[in-house]
Amino acid sequence: MEFANGWLSFELSVLRRLRFGSVALPFTGEPDLGVQLKRWKVRVAANDPMIWSHTKATALVENYSEHLNEDDLYRLLDDAYVPREKLDNPGLLKFFNEVDAWWFDNLRFNAESLEPYKRALALTTGMMVGDYVLSFNEATRDLREPFSLSKSFQLALESLPLAFDNEMRNSSTNQDVRSFVAERQHTDLLFLRLPAPLTQTAKRDPVSTWREEWLRGGDEFWLELERERGAKLGSRVQSKQQYLGFVEDLLHTAAHIHAWAIAHTENGFISNDELVEVIGKVRKVEAVYSKDFSDLLGVRASVVVARS
Repeated sequence: MEFANGWLSFELSVLRRLRFGSVALPFTGEPDLGVQLKRWKVRVAANDPMIWSHTKATALVENYSEHLNEDDLYRLLDDAYVPREKLDNPGLLKFFNEVDAWWFDNLRFNAESLEPYKRALALTTGMMVGDYVLSFNEATRDLREPFSLSKSFQLALESLPLAFDNEMRNSSTNQDVRSFVAERQHTDLLFLRLPAPLTQTAKRDPVSTWREEWLRGGDEFWLELERERGAKLGSRVQSKQQYLGFVEDLLHTAAHIHAWAIAHTENGFISNDELVEVIGKVRKVEAVYSKDFSDLLGVRASVVVARS
């Protein structure tokens, strides 16, 4: 958490130097940045090709007033531990014991009866509960609080930021990143947080994996999803040259957006200098801001600013 807060503070410190009233986030990931920019009275267009991120941004960025009330909690949690005829998503047993799997399966089923923003809030809170459960292993399971998951859900819900109306039309979409960037013709700033390079043999991030499979109801979608994302930024790559080529292609697509802030984690795959060189092929680089997080995770963060 300390690392996440430090990273967010770094990004916000850079963005405070820029003047913009609207921003496009092609790879939103966790929506914390969008939530904060919304409170700065910035119009936020959040996007992510992963449904888990889109769901969180719908709940916390696009949503301006809805919250879960006692009636909603009753509908979500009253029978959450009661097994139905069969699990809708038996793949949950890959991640959870049978009792917990039934709870997550029922929560997902019950959330479908809610209107869209409340549904997104319920699923966002459910992801928080699942992340908590999966943070324990066999050696640390005894440290888990002896609450039911329904109690954990209510505690997690209390920690979510309240819906905030910044009097702007904020949005959350689940589009192909290139299509999203091409359509965002009326934003002042593109904030592109570059996705971590995923090589052909690398395993998927386990946190994103369980979230996505829970929300999609299984794991059969991965092959098709990777096919759709092929030869674009965010897909698997064979080399750093291929990855940088995908970055350059997306930046050409974003040429209509006046200002860019491109966030990068220098972790040994591509250097900051290599990234700056690629950005410079498309637009003049105005400034590079860096912060060393090597004491926490052995990486260095940078944000490259370029304007037309």
